[in-house]
Amino acid sequence: MKEIKIVIADDHALIRRGLVTVLSAHNDLNIIETVNGEEALKQIREHEPPIAILDVEMPKMTGFEVARKVEKEGLNTSIVFLTMLNDESAFNTAMDIGIRGYVLKENTVNEIEDCVRRVLEGKYYISPDLSDLLMKRNSKAASPSSDKDGLHQLTPSESTILKLISQMKTSKEIAKSLGISIKTVQNHRNNICKKLDLSGTHALLKFAMEKADHL
Repeated sequence: MKEIKIVIADDHALIRRGLVTVLSAHNDLNIIETVNGEEALKQIREHEPPIAILDVEMPKMTGFEVARKVEKEGLNTSIVFLTMLNDESAFNTAMDIGIRGYVLKENTVNEIEDCVRRVLEGKYYISPDLSDLLMKRNSKAASPSSDKDGLHQLTPSESTILKLISQMKTSKEIAKSLGISIKTVQNHRNNICKKLDLSGTHALLKFAMEKADHL
């Protein structure tokens, strides 16, 4: 039987050990434990496992940051997120960067085996508790945006940023909630302004608030 390596990264020992205990029952799985994002990325680069299970909020590098590096470097590792976050913005950002699994920590023990099996089969796994977010995302993707306001030009990530701006969130607050850098948020803001032909200090905020009901 071919051995399958899996990287598990979580700084909470209780959760990490629980995952290892559940998955170690399968003799074909070789578990590599790490306690922060930086070490997780190192192990992914070294072993390129088929799956890496990452806590979203970790020391040194967040799950989002590790996932973006994996995608950028073209590493052949499917990422599964473990998270307490069940909000729409975080979920959409995860989907935008190609996450294959999204599991709420409260359901980890009951769902992780099914999640790993499905991801190894090349499928996606989303916690059933998040089905409403998935349906909402799919509904938005299927609905044509108005050509008049230019929102159809925005990527899903830019749309998420614009929605948070409409909620009066600062770049720092947006960066923290999405697990990305402030510089990345600013780049998104600049791209949105270019696409929507907005200029002026408060033009983007004004536009976002005017269109809040459509975001």
